[in-house]
Amino acid sequence: MREEDIKKFVELLRPARRVLIFTGAGVSTGSGIPDFRGPNGVWKKRQPVYYDDFMRFEKSRVEHWDFKLEGWEGFRDAQPNAVHRAIVELERAGRLEMLVTQNVDGLHAKAGSSAAKIIELHGTNLLIECQSCGERTEPQEHYDFFRETRKPPVCHCKGFLKPATISFGQNLNEGDIERASQAALRCDLVIALGSSLSVYPAASVPMVAARNGVPYVIINQGETDHDHAREVSLRIEGNVADYLPQAVAAIVS
Repeated sequence: MREEDIKKFVELLRPARRVLIFTGAGVSTGSGIPDFRGPNGVWKKRQPVYYDDFMRFEKSRVEHWDFKLEGWEGFRDAQPNAVHRAIVELERAGRLEMLVTQNVDGLHAKAGSSAAKIIELHGTNLLIECQSCGERTEPQEHYDFFRETRKPPVCHCKGFLKPATISFGQNLNEGDIERASQAALRCDLVIALGSSLSVYPAASVPMVAARNGVPYVIINQGETDHDHAREVSLRIEGNVADYLPQAVAAIVS
């Protein structure tokens, strides 16, 4: 951790009153949630099931549920870390415009971020969603059913049930993208935390803010797709847990 980076970060954060925070997998690895796209990420070990295949083929639904069951207890039992809590403190101080996350672990909500301030662009693993009627239900009974029967659960309307995450090939919710983009136009500082900023359209959100003229801070371990953009005000290489909690404490204490 570099003290000079902390100092510059605090200088940008202190005057901000409408902060947009954009989070990726690097925020949750400290809570034991595995990275999906990193060098040792989940997708290096398993092939994702595409949404069209899930809807068309029983074997694909079994494969998807088997993958989700494998990680369910980890998601269910994971607890927020200092980064999640620092974002809550920023909201309680009245300085958070919106929290836009690529993460599907639900840890921001567990930490205490309010529902009105969270946009989960890629959905959540903590709910199950019917692909026909849209009803959302708690996951445990569905995982228990699949574990016992090896049959993908179905809704009372006979629709296919799936964890409420955005699968490969599945469109993001247009309303969520619009809300995030509007928040990006209102903010006076944008901070991207723990994201490679390589998955679109989600990664376009912080750039909307930056191109609107507000300062743009990126904190991540490893390269990001925005590293060389002229709109970036401060790029910190490192673990977000070493920087955000300390910076937030410096301005809200």
